[in-house]
Amino acid sequence: MFLTFKKWTALYLLTLLLLFAGFAAILWQGSAVNASKNLVLEQGPVLVIDPGHGGMDGGAMAADGTVEAQINLAVSLRVEELARFIGVETEMTRREDVSLHDASADTVRAKKASDLKNRTALANAVPGGVVVSIHQNSLPDVPSVCGAQVFYSAAEGSQELAEAVQSALNAALNPKPKEPKQAGSSVYLLQHAKSPTILVECGFLSNPQETVRLNTPAYQTELALTILSAVLAHLR
Repeated sequence: MFLTFKKWTALYLLTLLLLFAGFAAILWQGSAVNASKNLVLEQGPVLVIDPGHGGMDGGAMAADGTVEAQINLAVSLRVEELARFIGVETEMTRREDVSLHDASADTVRAKKASDLKNRTALANAVPGGVVVSIHQNSLPDVPSVCGAQVFYSAAEGSQELAEAVQSALNAALNPKPKEPKQAGSSVYLLQHAKSPTILVECGFLSNPQETVRLNTPAYQTELALTILSAVLAHLR
């Protein structure tokens, strides 16, 4: 389901309004000194964007050959672009199709384990970080299942953030509403998160129609805008 023009415009305007509101608050102080102090206060947390998988670990794969890691990176870069446009500080765990494993890892299993530990360490090392990990889902046995779902860590603030993002995704993109869920022990990043951390499964690569949408730059932008708007609205 694509956003209508009105819904897309509303989300876009909401994101821009967050920036304008910050500028207005600065100008209201009436002096350069007060404005600089207010700007520091308004910077808020750092958005840590984690494109899941990468390199030798492509993640899930669709029937048409679409690789999860590529979609994850495309959506993540759009989130970063929009965030930077409105002045939000960001950090990326990866910016290319690479694995973050140590050079000493010599097997596929060791490389995957090392990658997860390293990206988690990167996310946890960011002071004041709020982590959004971007992934794609797959359920080949039930190819009709579609839609975006949010999972959250046990770290304080994660559940509330997940609920906000899930609500936005349900309203803007999901044909049927989904519920946010706490991640199980198998999701390393969420199990070891020290700051508010969510994982967004943007769609199902096992669903042919949704795979087509996920490969579309316009839909990737809609996903990024919906996620970012919800995160910022919740935090601010």
